[in-house]
Amino acid sequence: MKKISLIILLIGFPFNSQNLKAQVETIPSNNPEAQLKSLGITLPTPSTPVANYVQAVRTGNLLFLSGNGPLKSDGTLITGKVGSDLTIEEGYEAARITAINQLAILKSELGDLNRVKRIVKVLGMVNVAPDFVDPPKVINGFSDLIVEVFGERGKHARSAVGMASLPAGIAVEIELIVEVE
Repeated sequence: MKKISLIILLIGFPFNSQNLKAQVETIPSNNPEAQLKSLGITLPTPSTPVANYVQAVRTGNLLFLSGNGPLKSDGTLITGKVGSDLTIEEGYEAARITAINQLAILKSELGDLNRVKRIVKVLGMVNVAPDFVDPPKVINGFSDLIVEVFGERGKHARSAVGMASLPAGIAVEIELIVEVE
């Protein structure tokens, strides 16, 4: 299938080495580990659960990840309500950081992100001011990074909802269901 894609790519463009090089460079990586490296993202060590639960449970070929929040590399959490304390852009960044944290848990559980067959479902919860109506714009920070890392297999079903509060006042909490090989 990959060979056919490359042949179609070549048919659509006049052949010269610069065109070929430019087009090959735009083909997304099928290797999420390499993709993370190209994005300059180093996965942190996953945090330890703070209560009587585990970070992930596998049943069959599905891996269910517990809800996690925006724990920054300096050990602090992004807290506050989007729409009053935080802007949509700050919420988006909190969701992106949460994606990095969930990827760290995935890597810890699987040993290699190439074992991810498909990101199946994302539940994104946003700590919102009472009149805030754009939780999907915040959770896009999570979804955009996941698709950037996994390409087509990162496209997922999703819910993005506003909540009156979240644990420790965190800005977002996101759960994940993943199909694995």
